[in-house]
Amino acid sequence: MRIAVIGAGYVGLVSGACFAEFGTEVVLVDTDAAKIAALREGRIPIYEPGLDRLVADNSAEGRLRFTTDIAEGIAGAEAVFLAVGTPSRRGDGHADLTYVFAAAEQVARAATQPFVLVTKSTVPVGTGAQLRELVARIRPDLEIQVASNPEFLREGNAIGDFMRPDRVVIGTDSDRALTVLRRLYRPLYLIETPIVATSIETAELIKYAANAFLAAKVTFINQVADLCEKVGADVHDVARGMGLDGRIGRKFLHAGPGYGGSCFPKDTLALARTARDAGAPITLVEATIAANDARKLAMADRVLHALGGDAAGKVIGVLGLAFKPETDDMRDAPSLDILPRLAAAGATLRAFDPAAMAHAKALLPQAVQFCENALDAAAGADALVLLTEWNEFRALAPARLKAAMRGDVVLDLRNVWDPPAMREAGFRYASIGRP
Repeated sequence: MRIAVIGAGYVGLVSGACFAEFGTEVVLVDTDAAKIAALREGRIPIYEPGLDRLVADNSAEGRLRFTTDIAEGIAGAEAVFLAVGTPSRRGDGHADLTYVFAAAEQVARAATQPFVLVTKSTVPVGTGAQLRELVARIRPDLEIQVASNPEFLREGNAIGDFMRPDRVVIGTDSDRALTVLRRLYRPLYLIETPIVATSIETAELIKYAANAFLAAKVTFINQVADLCEKVGADVHDVARGMGLDGRIGRKFLHAGPGYGGSCFPKDTLALARTARDAGAPITLVEATIAANDARKLAMADRVLHALGGDAAGKVIGVLGLAFKPETDDMRDAPSLDILPRLAAAGATLRAFDPAAMAHAKALLPQAVQFCENALDAAAGADALVLLTEWNEFRALAPARLKAAMRGDVVLDLRNVWDPPAMREAGFRYASIGRP
């Protein structure tokens, strides 16, 4: 079986490499010639554990190829996946579908045989219907079915999520499209992965509803953490007590500085706007967005408060910049709200992230100095702030941190370290939602 994937970004590259691992012949198409050249040379433009090996192995076997030529890429493909970006549209928060429609038009014009056009990108309800009309108008001579196959990939664990998914969602009104996609995902039948077949509109909404629910879950436990601090409770124990209830589950009940990344911020915003426009506002999602935005700024104020309200001339060490560990993704990372606020208060910031510093340098203020490692970031600091829970930070010896720092303030915004151990080392230690 042969397929094409349009867009060699995060979703397209991971999906294409994983489909190739299934034994499918995959051609990845992207307009960025430099990116395609790098991929042909085995250089991966994103940080995702295991992706470099997967790309190298399948490229060597001839199952994974890269091109900038759409006609070459889709030739002979039974399915063409659209995996281009759908960022928030400037001004109103709706998903910007410019790249989706442009790619669909180019594919339709270049096609020489029937195929299934599949949206892998996260798109609002109604996009599939618009794509169906678009390709029918451009190519009335060609049978092109349209389907939705949303991705549910967590950055840092994307390959595992693709190979061992909770479910595969296929939205289409075409029996042929459903047959093609079932055949493509046949390797997952062996591990009894549920295949959820729905209408296109339902599939499009499943993705947004899932992400919005998880974002609300994160925001809920963050607000519970604030309450814990006021009443002397421990948010870890509260979350465990909640999570053991099978109706709730343990995942995404980890208090922190707020959610970020490529999905939750833009997907919650797009869902809220879509629901408003449809006359069925989801006020819970709207409240989640507002609470998360406020939380990031509140975390910066918490750091300033720990420094006595005055950060002028102070040095603050920062551990972690990416929105989560095991990724270099800086999109809507809490650091992008917290660090500029600290810099504006007069602080000098010394930061380290194992993977994200190349991206962070273009996004953060000049007051941020980028360091070689965690202890370098802590060197001479009056306060140390942990923003991203990379595993290598968990094992840092409190005594070594204390010896490197000038001051004694530590704010652990991910609850990584043990409070008694940090206090025993001589720190004025504060975490999230723990007494």
